[in-house]
Parts: sequence; C-alpha cells; structure tokens
Amino acid sequence: MEKLDRLKNLFREMDRALIAYSGGIDSTLVAKVAYDVLGDRALAVTAVSPSLLPEDLEDARIQAAAIAIPHEEVNTHEMNDPNYTSNPVNRCYFCKSELHDTLKPLALKRGYPYVIDGVNADDLHDYRPGIQAAKERGARSPLAEVGITKADVREISKHLGLPWWDKPSQPCLSSRFPYGEEITVAKLQRVGRAEVYLRRLGWDNLRVRSDGDTARIELPSDRIQEFIANTDLQQVVAYFQELGFLFVTLDLEGLQSGKLNRVLQVQT
Repeated sequence: MEKLDRLKNLFREMDRALIAYSGGIDSTLVAKVAYDVLGDRALAVTAVSPSLLPEDLEDARIQAAAIAIPHEEVNTHEMNDPNYTSNPVNRCYFCKSELHDTLKPLALKRGYPYVIDGVNADDLHDYRPGIQAAKERGARSPLAEVGITKADVREISKHLGLPWWDKPSQPCLSSRFPYGEEITVAKLQRVGRAEVYLRRLGWDNLRVRSDGDTARIELPSDRIQEFIANTDLQQVVAYFQELGFLFVTLDLEGLQSGKLNRVLQVQT
C-alpha cells in the first residue's frame, strides 16, 4: 500500500517520536506504524482528564499493549483554564494548547525530537482550531502529511490486522455541548455515563448531546427505527433522569460529525 509505505518512510526519517495517543483509531494507527518502524524509540502518551471516559482510557491501554508500544499516561489540566471551560467556538485550541504544552517538555526531556498526533487529511477540511495550537508548538501530523484520509485509516488498519479497524470515532466529551455552555466536570461525567449506558445496550456508534437539561441522542439514521423498536425507551429516559437530565430526545436527522459547528455557518 503506497500510503502505508510513505508513512513508514516518514517515521524512518524521524528516528524517535512521541505520539499523542488517545486510543482513537487514528492515533492508534500512528502508534502501530511508529512502533513497527521505530520499536522502543516510539512512545505513546495518553492525556488523562475528565473529558476522556475511563472506558476509553482502558481501551487505549489494551490497544497499546496489543501493539506492544511503550505507553505512558499524563494528566492534563484544561479544566483549570476558563478559556476552555467557557466553551468558546475555539475551545479545542485551548485543549490542544494544554496537551502539547504538556507533551513537548516531556518529549524534550526524554530525547524525542518529534511530538506527533493522529490528525488525518480529512481533518484539515473541517473546523479544527486545535490543529493550529498543535502546529504552533511544533507537533507533526504524519497521516495528514502523507494524505491519509479517515477511510484510508480504516483500510490500512484492517490491512494490518488491527481488530479495532471499524471502531467508531469518539471525540472528547466536551464536543457534546453547544458553544457557550459552560463545561464542568459534573456535566462531562453525566454525558459520559449516558453514552456508556447506551453502549452497553449495544449502540456503539452514537453521541449524547447535552443542551442544558436536555439530552439529545444521535444514532446513525439507518438505525433510528431499530433503536425505537428494540429499546425500552422508558427505561432509557428513567436512567437519563437519574443522571440529572430533565428531558431526553432522539435526533431524527441522525448522527453527523461536527453537527454543532453549523452554528458557525449561520453566524458567518
């Protein structure tokens, strides 16, 4: 596969690299290929904060162990930054600033000349202010550099035999809130527990959007009827209300990544 070969060559040129590793399919592919090329000269580091579900952190640990890449965890403190918790439209800029302000000194201390992330070529065409924060701090995005798209990530992951090649995307929990609504640890935990509850019912690809006291469940449009027919809706409502939501709704349009960014198009 040409793009995979180009990715491997890029890592050979780096010699040593620290990977910003969330456990998502993109950064996991980066970690896998980096380790295949560099061995113990590649290090995966996961940022731990309230915006990462404990279950997703455990997935990251399991996947890193399966790859055999050295894996460490560091705490990040974006929740201490009012620029982040006030949830402006460029919230991700402050999140990635905290992440790379944490990882870059660690990399330099350990002798890794490069900090790399899992940004893919498709991400460059979406509103991703965090990409700018990473660039300002010298981070590199190997997938984007060689033109690997999200579809390529899944194809290459499957080709490499990674069992999570079709794993649904799991953006950080802060992306569940409309811009301008303050983000708190309690709110993150509430929406996180709601999503874990639905995952355990068998609905892996979903979002629970939180808008004040309302939870809005997003599922792929072709699975909405199945959800209505096969789920005890009253039980779902009862559980969500135990978490603190007053109202529980189902988005009839279906799951679409970046949906909350529509407000930016209206404003421009």
